[in-house]
Amino acid sequence: MSIDLLGKRIPAPMVIAPTGLNGIFWPDGDIELAKAAARFGIPFVLSTASTSSIEEVARASDGQFWFQLYVVHRRLADLLVSRAQNAGCTTLILTTDVGVNGKRERDLRNGFGLPMKYTMKAVMDGMLHPRWSWNLLTSGMPQLANFASQQSQDAEIQAALLKRQMDASFSWADLARLRDMWPHKLLVKGLIREDDLARCAALGVDGVILSNHGGRQLDSAVSPIQVLANAACVTSLPSFVDSGIRRGADIVKAMALGAGAAFLGRATLYGLAARGQEGVLEVLNLLKSEIDTTLAQIGCADINDLSRDYLLVQ
Repeated sequence: MSIDLLGKRIPAPMVIAPTGLNGIFWPDGDIELAKAAARFGIPFVLSTASTSSIEEVARASDGQFWFQLYVVHRRLADLLVSRAQNAGCTTLILTTDVGVNGKRERDLRNGFGLPMKYTMKAVMDGMLHPRWSWNLLTSGMPQLANFASQQSQDAEIQAALLKRQMDASFSWADLARLRDMWPHKLLVKGLIREDDLARCAALGVDGVILSNHGGRQLDSAVSPIQVLANAACVTSLPSFVDSGIRRGADIVKAMALGAGAAFLGRATLYGLAARGQEGVLEVLNLLKSEIDTTLAQIGCADINDLSRDYLLVQ
């Protein structure tokens, strides 16, 4: 089941994807995810919207540490890129599929956001989940740690943060500039269109992540796995996939269609919410076991030998 991922050997084709506000699930949630990934031997990607800072996670874990960049403000983005490089991040991921926030109806209905709103419904919910409430009270309210640095206190940057919106003017020219700035591996996340993949290759990007942001941005957006098979026809860049990975068999299907690895978001967050670092490890081991079983059932002795021949594609 082991593969080569951007020059590193890992035991299974999985990466813990960038997710925000993980401290809400478990105290120091980002650090627990990073430590679980290091113990398992796969990369962990820290989100710009994390509740532990780049530097805190770098100090706490000795595993493969990657950083995901949201461009909220150009100067702030430059600062984050510099901090990630100084902290030893080996791979930078630019996320492009949140030019504007989608209409996330569940969040709107629940009044979810930071700072948290203490409605009667929220208080009752907290009372029904005493362990979670106790952890939150004793550990402190999660904050967007990467935005708390002294450099981020600039009035213009603070105004951009208060809007809670991305810089939708970020262009291909800006991506070329980012490529020049970042000396290590650079991936672009949130692509679906084949011409975008080819353009990334022309700019010297090291890989792409096909993603619809877990279906949270636009309900009717195409599923990444639907366009995965054509990606290899468009570009020789390593193509990864996220969104909708729930079982080891899903990862096997993605690899058969040409994916280099699968990025896990919700799956590992369920483990984090249940049992912290140990829960994340249990999820990773469960998925690895399911990959093993699926490969055995279809008669494939090496995951690197997977191809479309193992699939019935309509």
